Amino acid sequence: MITDTGYQGIQKIHNNSELPKKNKKNPLTKNDKKNNLNRCKRFGLRFNLISGIYNFELP
Repeated sequence: MITDTGYQGIQKIHNNSELPKKNKKNPLTKNDKKNNLNRCKRFGLRFNLISGIYNFELP
């Protein structure tokens, strides 16, 4: 399950969850940055899709 940082407690419930990486002491690798960017794009796309379906009005 891929989530954003607002769902940090999900790791206790769902073992196969994946959170974006962020570390103050060690800089992110290029691969970590790429994964975070892809996760952000997919989350935004899902959010827009769900909001479009929710706000759709039939004539």
